[in-house]
Amino acid sequence: MESQSKSDNPTAENESQAIARRIQRLALHLTPLSDHHLRLCPCSSGGNKAKIEVKKAELSSYMRGNDREIQERVFEYFNSRPELQTPIEISKDEHRELCWRQLVGLVTEAGIKPFRYVIEDPVKYFAILEAVGSVDMSLGIKMGVQYSLWGGSVLNLGTKKHRDKYFDGIDNLDYPGCFAMTELHHGSNVQGLQTVATFDPITDEFIINTPNDGAIKWWIGNAAVHGKFASVFARLMLPTHEKKGYSDMGVHAFIVPIRDLKTHQTLPGVEIHDCGHKVGLNGVDNGALRFRSVRIPRDNLLNRFGDVSRDGKYTSSLPTINKRFAATLGELVGGRVGLAYSSVSVLKVSATIAIRYSLLRQQFGPPKKPEVSILDYQSQQHKLMPMLASTYALHFATAHLVEKYAEMKKSHDEQLIGDVHALSAGLKSYVTSYTAKSLSVCREACGGHGYAAVNRFGSLRNDHDIFQTFEGDNTVLLQQVAGDLLKQYKEKFRGGTFAVTWNYLRESMNTYLSQPNPVTARWEGEEHLRDPKFQLDAFRYRTSRLLQSVAVRLRKHTKTLGSFGAWNRCLNHLLTLAESHIESVILEKFIEAVQKCPDPSSRAALKLVCDLYALDRIWNDIGTYRNVDYVAPNKAKAIHKLSEYLSFQVRNIAGELVDAFDLPDHVTRAPIAMQSEAYAQYTQHVGF
Repeated sequence: MESQSKSDNPTAENESQAIARRIQRLALHLTPLSDHHLRLCPCSSGGNKAKIEVKKAELSSYMRGNDREIQERVFEYFNSRPELQTPIEISKDEHRELCWRQLVGLVTEAGIKPFRYVIEDPVKYFAILEAVGSVDMSLGIKMGVQYSLWGGSVLNLGTKKHRDKYFDGIDNLDYPGCFAMTELHHGSNVQGLQTVATFDPITDEFIINTPNDGAIKWWIGNAAVHGKFASVFARLMLPTHEKKGYSDMGVHAFIVPIRDLKTHQTLPGVEIHDCGHKVGLNGVDNGALRFRSVRIPRDNLLNRFGDVSRDGKYTSSLPTINKRFAATLGELVGGRVGLAYSSVSVLKVSATIAIRYSLLRQQFGPPKKPEVSILDYQSQQHKLMPMLASTYALHFATAHLVEKYAEMKKSHDEQLIGDVHALSAGLKSYVTSYTAKSLSVCREACGGHGYAAVNRFGSLRNDHDIFQTFEGDNTVLLQQVAGDLLKQYKEKFRGGTFAVTWNYLRESMNTYLSQPNPVTARWEGEEHLRDPKFQLDAFRYRTSRLLQSVAVRLRKHTKTLGSFGAWNRCLNHLLTLAESHIESVILEKFIEAVQKCPDPSSRAALKLVCDLYALDRIWNDIGTYRNVDYVAPNKAKAIHKLSEYLSFQVRNIAGELVDAFDLPDHVTRAPIAMQSEAYAQYTQHVGF
């Protein structure tokens, strides 16, 4: 009777079979797989997969893009001029003069004039900056001060009359200049600057004054020795008919001559002192400036966002001090873009030296067998292979930032401006902090030989260290990113649109914040873990959880502590949120770069490196994923094993991957990283 009913109802039979299959599949997911099923071979066995063949030329071409030729010109020029190469031992004053001669030589002899590209072709400008910084980081900063900061302030904050008057002199170095924003008492808080520029309607001039010691301009590059002009950021004060006498119109930029163009003598009312020997970057002449009633023509106000007429009337297309201030700082974002991009260049040099040495250096080995390369040790792979993967990830992320910045300079689109501002703040902070930590890891990975000055880790570390705090303190910049995330979070609930960088939050707020799927939380197959969708979803899920939870905490604490107190109470949470978001953007851009790579062998190598980057970052924050049951214990274990296995796979092509950075020996300049006869060159250096 029962069998008869089944045959009479085939639909019910099909449904019961489908249910049985689903239960069977669920049972497989819910039962932890054994190590055998993972099929991850131990690193020592070499795995069962063939080594990826990397075509270095194709990968290098894809990495370096269209501006490889101008970088080669920079490298070849300095290689042909040994007297312009920075020696290991050099005094502060000698280094400053050498740095100036290097810059003059680049512009006048090599015929490479970066200034014209600041607006016209920012991608090419940053390519030149990367190459120049690889020659000597002091030279890269010196060039950045002259063209990005001093020159950039004239181009971006001034109008046609300023460009017509100053462009050629800045371009050919007749007008070396400074960017005088930071003061002794104020760095990050630019709106708190105290230097004043008071308008005198009788003489049609501004009077620049340093009202107290705290307002002395400090750490001003090019000021101590070479600068003839300064873009001075000061509070614009206009006389009024009221009792208080003056109206504060907020911080503006003014062109102030500081030395005579012919005699180079300091001008009357200007006091200049040397900030002295620094931890690094001693080729840059940082100085301190004090102004005592220095008079400049009214035309020296960089008046793109605010102007003063002959009769002392203030006009601006922007209605408030805050909007003018935001527009001013927004135009100076190129400095952050350049630092993020240059920091990756430092990371490439450092990783190249450490990895080439680790491939060369042999220590210990199996009994009665040859010694093995130290990069064959899992501990060395653990130090350097995720770092190499991160170097690639940060390369593509900062290349994307440069492209967005170039697009912004052409379109002036408001949404794009906001997007670049947030992205540059986040990447500058994340990249420079990561590079600073990695420099120490690379030094230690090279043992005693890494401590030799000639092998460069010391100078690279010291020169790069300031990247974390100039052009915006990293902790402050991460707070800007967190603030923007919270702003976007509020916009979502008001039905507003998202800026490009935050688009994924629209989906994440709806999807990722639901309870984690108990089935997918246990998936541990290699194909699943190496799926870009799983990796990106994991990064975005973490960001969304952090964003939602900090928004709730801020709302709660604001009731008792006020907005400032609540922000401070949640500050570490906010910084973690910002870093998580930036990592999501970095992974997204890496995945896109892998997919766009035209050469199959290069694409396979990049996919391997991308997977290592993603899984290593997930493993480093595995506690967060475990706390919310996004990843079950068996899956966490599988992620760890796969990360170690991928590190071994990347080790097999590590030499080719650093070769693809295309840094010649005369750029890396470390004997232990030479591509031939490294030990011979090292011993020769010390006199054998």
